[in-house]
Amino acid sequence: MQQFTYKKLLLSTLTLAICSSLSAAEITDEAAIEKKGLDFERIVVTGAAGKGSTVMASSVSVSSLSADQIEVTTPRSSAEAFRSIPGIRSESSGGEGNANIAVRGLPVAAGGAKFLQLQEDGLPILQFGDIAFGNADIFLRLDSTMSSIESIRGGSASTLATNAPGGIINIISKTGESDSGSVATTIGLDYDHTRTDFEFGGELNDSMYFHLGGFYRQGEGPREAGYTGNKGGQIKANITKEFDKGYVRLYYKHLDDKTIAYLPMPASSNGKSVGSFDPSSDTPHSAYFTSILSTDGDGNLRRADMRDGMNPTVDSVGLEAVFDLGNDWSIENRFRTSSTKGSFTSPFPESIQDSQTLAGSLAGTGAQLTYANGPQQGNAYTGANLMRIHTFDVEMSNLDFMVNDLKILKTIGDTNITFGYYKSLQNIEQSWLWNSYLSEVKGDNAALINVAAADGTSFSDSGLIAYGVPAWGNCCTRNYDLQYDVTAPYIAINSVFGDFTIDASVRHDSGEATGTYAGAVQSEIDMNRDGEISVPEMSVSSVNNSAPSIVNYDWSYTSYSIGANYIVNDDLAVFGRLSRGGTANADRLAFGKIAADGSVADEDAVDEVDQFEAGIKFRQDKLSVFATAFFAETQEQNFEATSQKFFDRVYESYGLELESAYYIGDFDIRGNVTWTDAEITKDGVNSASVGNTPRRQADFVYSLTTRYNFEQGSAGLSLIGTSEAYAQDGGDQSADDILKFDGYTQVNAFAQYYLSDTFSIALNVNNLFDTTGITEAEEGNIPANDIIRARTINGRTSSITLKYDF
Repeated sequence: MQQFTYKKLLLSTLTLAICSSLSAAEITDEAAIEKKGLDFERIVVTGAAGKGSTVMASSVSVSSLSADQIEVTTPRSSAEAFRSIPGIRSESSGGEGNANIAVRGLPVAAGGAKFLQLQEDGLPILQFGDIAFGNADIFLRLDSTMSSIESIRGGSASTLATNAPGGIINIISKTGESDSGSVATTIGLDYDHTRTDFEFGGELNDSMYFHLGGFYRQGEGPREAGYTGNKGGQIKANITKEFDKGYVRLYYKHLDDKTIAYLPMPASSNGKSVGSFDPSSDTPHSAYFTSILSTDGDGNLRRADMRDGMNPTVDSVGLEAVFDLGNDWSIENRFRTSSTKGSFTSPFPESIQDSQTLAGSLAGTGAQLTYANGPQQGNAYTGANLMRIHTFDVEMSNLDFMVNDLKILKTIGDTNITFGYYKSLQNIEQSWLWNSYLSEVKGDNAALINVAAADGTSFSDSGLIAYGVPAWGNCCTRNYDLQYDVTAPYIAINSVFGDFTIDASVRHDSGEATGTYAGAVQSEIDMNRDGEISVPEMSVSSVNNSAPSIVNYDWSYTSYSIGANYIVNDDLAVFGRLSRGGTANADRLAFGKIAADGSVADEDAVDEVDQFEAGIKFRQDKLSVFATAFFAETQEQNFEATSQKFFDRVYESYGLELESAYYIGDFDIRGNVTWTDAEITKDGVNSASVGNTPRRQADFVYSLTTRYNFEQGSAGLSLIGTSEAYAQDGGDQSADDILKFDGYTQVNAFAQYYLSDTFSIALNVNNLFDTTGITEAEEGNIPANDIIRARTINGRTSSITLKYDF
């Protein structure tokens, strides 16, 4: 009931803002109002062609969030920051990465951001946003080097970027045009977290300037892991040289950060605790579960460390050059090469069962359970439930990415023509090396559990029950060595006829995939080198490198986008757009969709999205409103590792996206709400899902930020919320036992006070009222024991920040 009240409050506030504006007094300082509002006069730089148009004159739905605006929402990760963008559904419960990010009802069938591209300074972080265990947001960190986040939903993203038919989220860096800098240290008050951010920049001479910054942090994190789970940092730098007719900018980024990957964990169907395990503050991670022994991708023994978690390591160098060539010709080129690798290590509960039932399935009738480690090591385990853990243990040895986007622009009167040529090369080299364990269901350092037969024969080694995942048919020990070569020429034309603007663009993407992949083979190996073969060592999963499968196929598709905008008057504009775009599938096609000769069916290689949008931009006095109605039809082929299922579907979605800002003196309100009606209209694998609402797709997602600015600081609240949603999209969604997540509203609080002109102290509280919110679950129906495996938002965490500006 509380969540529903918050939703009504949000909608009422937006409505009140619109109604109030109709009678608001005229403000004489129009420039100040425009600066405070949604800023319809800023130039669109993300997903834009030509020399850029203002928001008011463009026919796309685009939003921008400044660093100050993001700060008020107190995000703990990039995915939490994205929740304030209209039209974006960001399931930010995975930690610093591995978030599921969707836009306007486009599906997230298996994870990541398949139809949405994450960019830094106008170029993608990775070519594919849904690489299994290599989601693009894992390799992204927000820090004080960020100037703003700009996003475009739908629109020309289909033709001005590859694999981005749903939209683009672009992180724009500071470049140091003015001399300034800051140092800030954030300390967790009720959780273990210490982080220092710094940034500074300025002129080197009359034609050169630079910016340098980054962060370093360490701590246990917002959940009880039992060890330092987050440790690492980032350095970013750029230098710009200006010439008479353009500039050249060099970029550098180094990221090396270890953070916990939170996967689904025990919870009741309403998100509450299971025994002593609290899904809002606990995690299956434990100080007693850090070492993982397995074979590597070449069959050699290796030992992984659970404490590495998500460990992206990135070194990237980029170049941006923009020049006026004369005679109304100009050129822009953006280039980046990134050496990218990492690891993804985290425990995943394959099942949560009655202890004796699970023990008996492994070691027979009368099976015995004892603590394998921890303070009760050797004692009998008498807990009611037991978890079978599959360790997601992935080595990303090579995700190197090279990308270049060249644009040549010609202006003829009021018409801008852009000729573009895009080229990228993406490597995907991964090894999946998974084991199975038994663990007690307990928060705050759970112990591993041994199982033995009634006669004392051990069926486990220190809590390990299998070198592999026999519960999933030993599916998941595997190796990928793939390369994707993408080429995309494109052309865009933008013409202005007085108050009427029309633009059209077309892009032809083609690509070639080559390489090999290999599955598992079972063999007897003395893993711990004790000279004896234990029960788990009788069948060890290793990569079967003697029988690799080949990949050798190509694909191509053509995208187009046509839009028009009409400025009715200085404060009102309307627009419409029709688009078709696509995204190529990558590593998820292996082990099921790639034929023996390496080929892939055309319908499996590419998924296309057709979209229509119509919108209005309005401002009056202290109010600005950006509203967009949308419709999309989406194809999707996908594979989900945790369920071992392929998807082959068509989705339809339509709805309304509303963004608004309203100011009363020093008090401001910013909000957005997206209403979506989505449906599965075709399913080539499971026809029973046709007519169902896609998994985790809520009717409403919304955010509201309100802030009061006073002479020596500011204070504010932000609300992030969603209405109820189905956990899964198969089966009978009208059944009594269907698993449906309750809607929730998370409230965050922020206050900053300047002790002097340059020194401030800030308090921020994330999830102020300790609200429970489920973002995803493995089950589609409520089990008899009411225990599900779910990811939930973090409970309340608060921190204090000391900041010095110079």
